[in-house]
Amino acid sequence: MRRSLAGVALAVTSMVALAFLIPLGVLVADQARKQSTTAAEQRAAALAPVLALTTGTADLQQAVSGLDPGDGLGVHLPDGRRLGAEHAPAELLRRAMAEGESIAQDVPGGWLYLQPVVLGEDGTAVVEEFVPDADLTRGVTASWAVMSLLAVGLIAGSVLVADRLGAQVVRSSRTLSRASHALGAGDLEIRVEPGGPRELRDAGQAFNAMADRMVGLLATERELVADLSHRLRTPLTALHLATDRMAPGPDTRRIGAAVAQLEEELNSIIAAARTPLATGPMGRALTAPEGSRAATAAVRVGTRSTGTAAAGPRAEAAEVIRHRAGFWATLAGHQDRTCRLEITSEPTPVQLPEDDLTAVIDSLVGNVFRHTPPGTAFAVRVERTAQSVELTVEDAGPGIDDPDGALARGASTGSTGLGLDIARRAAAATAGSLRIDRGRLGGARITLSLGLACADPTAGPGRRTRRRGRRGPAH
Repeated sequence: MRRSLAGVALAVTSMVALAFLIPLGVLVADQARKQSTTAAEQRAAALAPVLALTTGTADLQQAVSGLDPGDGLGVHLPDGRRLGAEHAPAELLRRAMAEGESIAQDVPGGWLYLQPVVLGEDGTAVVEEFVPDADLTRGVTASWAVMSLLAVGLIAGSVLVADRLGAQVVRSSRTLSRASHALGAGDLEIRVEPGGPRELRDAGQAFNAMADRMVGLLATERELVADLSHRLRTPLTALHLATDRMAPGPDTRRIGAAVAQLEEELNSIIAAARTPLATGPMGRALTAPEGSRAATAAVRVGTRSTGTAAAGPRAEAAEVIRHRAGFWATLAGHQDRTCRLEITSEPTPVQLPEDDLTAVIDSLVGNVFRHTPPGTAFAVRVERTAQSVELTVEDAGPGIDDPDGALARGASTGSTGLGLDIARRAAAATAGSLRIDRGRLGGARITLSLGLACADPTAGPGRRTRRRGRRGPAH
């Protein structure tokens, strides 16, 4: 029985462990690959704003080295120059340049990602990011080893616990079995010390009660026999007296001998019936041998549930834009551009990841640098309204002649293109909007409205509040 319980625990725990380990192992491998590929895509995306500003070999080489010190990031320019890694097949490069299509696929030795970047009239550059197989599976083996050790420990622990519980059951069962056999053999003083599981403790208590009851019934029966024998002594004494009054003779002697024998037999019966049962006092509580005492252990299993509210990624728009605007303001100083920053100090939470919000501000401001000459002023303004956060980027350039056509992905030839598509999708993701018109500086003004992540508890229906923060320095 002990082996059976251990075997059942081994089988059940092994099945449960495998049922969790196999999907978890696949998930770990997939997550490791996804993290590597996502990081590669982010590095490639981070190089796109640099290409929008310059295609100089030294600048691009410095940017490539800064983003990926390894041999994974590279740039393929329309004029045939290649910087950094060169792992992409020529056919995939031609496809990415010609169709403007992002390509991500497995290649011999690793995973390849190609990100086209439209350079306006100069053509299309392709950012290449190669991730070797070792990076795709980095940490997977160690994670599998840890999970396997945990599974082995869980299985060993469950088998050990089942074996201990089985030992208690077997020990209690054997004690009860030996006591039953001893009682059947006539040892009326045998008792058991109840132990083990509750059912076996109940059985031990029932056995002791049965043995006590049996001893009591046998004692009552023996006392009854003794009493009946004692009651026979009265007529026997009368016979003995009657024999003494009879005349001597052979018959008298024979009757006297029979009465004496009968009295002796009665005395023997009474003495035997009055002898205590077994070898000790009836009903005495016996102490079981040390080997029969069962030790019980209570195992408590505590569970805790942590409720976590599932919420999407959030970003503080003002903080992200302030950080990125500082970067662009530095570049503006190098090109003698006047940069005006107006960023609210109110909370501006939006339901967008910080990386996506960074890509939006980089694409909008990058359009200004790409399509306006050096020295052209621009302004970045962030305002908080009752239901949204408004990001406005305007410049003193020539403006956009066809605002509706500019929103078509990759179809415009003015100061927009893929960057506006990024902003448009960000607005759609937060139930916002994107508008293009002419601003106070005389050029294009792009207003991106992003829905707030939560309603403003201080603003009533229809009430719109605006508060401007510190005005940034002009360059």
